[in-house]
Amino acid sequence: MTEPALLSKRLVVVTGKGGTGKSTVSAALGLAAARRGKKVLVCEVVARERVADFFGKPPSGTKIRELLPNLYSVHVRPREAMREYALMTIKYETIYKIAFENPAARYFLAAAPSLSEIVMLGKVWWHAAHDSERGRLRWDLVILDAPATGHGLTFLTVPEVFLRLVNEGPLARDMHGMQSLLADPAQCSVCVVTLPEEMPANEAIELDAALRKHGFPPGPLFLNAWFASRFSPQELAQVTRGGPMLMAAGEAADNHESRAALSAHYGGVLREAVQRPILPVPFFFERQFGAQAIDKVARAIESAL
Repeated sequence: MTEPALLSKRLVVVTGKGGTGKSTVSAALGLAAARRGKKVLVCEVVARERVADFFGKPPSGTKIRELLPNLYSVHVRPREAMREYALMTIKYETIYKIAFENPAARYFLAAAPSLSEIVMLGKVWWHAAHDSERGRLRWDLVILDAPATGHGLTFLTVPEVFLRLVNEGPLARDMHGMQSLLADPAQCSVCVVTLPEEMPANEAIELDAALRKHGFPPGPLFLNAWFASRFSPQELAQVTRGGPMLMAAGEAADNHESRAALSAHYGGVLREAVQRPILPVPFFFERQFGAQAIDKVARAIESAL
């Protein structure tokens, strides 16, 4: 199979307005890459895990869990990420406990601006660029299910902000590494997820402009819950004139075409305003949104890519 360019990156970031389907797209991209034989890690940094549940698995927590062959997930949390980073830096757990686990240090660390984002992004970067076994990188692809819009932008720009203030030392060195990966179009793509509705579409346009301003390599914009037109005007008229027996069918067809018109409208708005490929992801009618639905989304994305 020809490999889509997006799945050949080392890091794919998925962000967008909350509730638009970021975790769904992240899981589907991971599944699509895993089916091509890539070893994939989906990193969730949001408050609530979603990806493991899609595949009927218990929450991964902070330990990497295999969901399917070649597909793994992990929930990156600030405190555990801080502990891992500190231990890698100072090497000795006793010194770590003295320096980081006492109440005064905890108070300072909780108050330090952007420290949570620094250590969580640092863990994702480590998995993408340094996590190795038997002399090669452990993961072929790392997918970051990033925070929603505003927080997502703050999260991704942490290295840039930090390096304006501090440009030397081990933490600055790591910030340079993170910034380098996030800015490299050969290794990274930052994708946006939205819906064919007014507020999500407007927010996606603003987010796209902000991401381009900061120089992040643009991946596709996934237009989720897309409705394609299924009826010609003549067919719709025939159904709606069908009398009481076809009233429900007529309403369903009319509602579908209204959603399709909305999808077409906001698809056009986004194509005019956003400087990245637009990939429609169909709305799938599923009683339970689990592995079967993610498989359908993954196949739709593969086809669009």
